[in-house]
Amino acid sequence: MKLNSLESVYQYYVKDVYRYLYSLSYDHHTAEDLVQETFYRAYLFLEDWKEERIKPWLFRVAHNAYVDYQRKASRSIVRDSVFFDQLIDRHTPEDILLQQEAQREIGQMLTDIPEKQRQAMLLVDFHQFTYQEAADIMGITLSHIKITLFRARQRLREMKRKDGML
Repeated sequence: MKLNSLESVYQYYVKDVYRYLYSLSYDHHTAEDLVQETFYRAYLFLEDWKEERIKPWLFRVAHNAYVDYQRKASRSIVRDSVFFDQLIDRHTPEDILLQQEAQREIGQMLTDIPEKQRQAMLLVDFHQFTYQEAADIMGITLSHIKITLFRARQRLREMKRKDGML
């Protein structure tokens, strides 16, 4: 597929970028804002992009938007959006409870590992980037991404073993 306009790039990759940013922020509204910021930044530089693979570049832009958001958020007060989540009717109460429990377990396990390890796992294990692409997105070397992933996976195994899941 030839991606030659921002509209086609947006339509093709918006769901992947959203899922990546949601897995980093755990907040629907933040992820949506960051998706818009990502594609705004991409719009500014898309015409200068000459390489074949745009997805790793786009995820790097998304990663940088998330890092900028984190820096800004560390200087301000963030309020919880639980009130608004309760107003949205999605499914039956049992479905919602089971979904929330599963998300909480996965989210808790991922939040209990360091930020760099979590980002590496999300890129490689959840979004199927190659090690090199993930390293480029995160701005680290190939050997560093391998070490980071090994440590993250090892930590998750230990957490599962401790909880009796393995």
